[in-house]
Amino acid sequence: MDAWLDRLQKEIEETTRDLLDSDWRRAPEGRWSCAQILEHLGRSYGTTAKMLELRMGVGGPPQLRAARISEFLTKVLILNLEIFPSGALSPTQVRPQGDPGPVALQRALHNLERMDLAITSAEERWGSKQPVAMHPVLGPLSTGQWRKFHFMHGHHHVLQMRKSLAGRTAA
Repeated sequence: MDAWLDRLQKEIEETTRDLLDSDWRRAPEGRWSCAQILEHLGRSYGTTAKMLELRMGVGGPPQLRAARISEFLTKVLILNLEIFPSGALSPTQVRPQGDPGPVALQRALHNLERMDLAITSAEERWGSKQPVAMHPVLGPLSTGQWRKFHFMHGHHHVLQMRKSLAGRTAA
């Protein structure tokens, strides 16, 4: 697995080790619980994997456009300055639907591996320098940018889970 995604996998596994049933549901007022965060991440990784798998099945080069200025600036903020902004609404297709925590965790870890394979396959086909697919907020991303984005996004949510779990009574 890629170094960024391997690091993310370890962060997720470390944060979720030995969670109690009540821990999965812990959340600050108006925020997602640990289970909801993991379901969101799993859906996000699965969506990226599916997009790349479908694109490679078509066989032709990626269908891309130039980045808009807002996409470029957001990309610089997240990928270069490593600042992940809070408060953005999640796209509908990756919002949690109510999976229990252990199910959400398994989906997140499975789809993280699936996504890693899809990104690696895209890199083998189209190379690592040019964008391979469009992100809905960041615009065109290369394989390395996809990996770093998903690390930054996942790390952002792992920090939220850790904050939510702070002060809990361990199992």
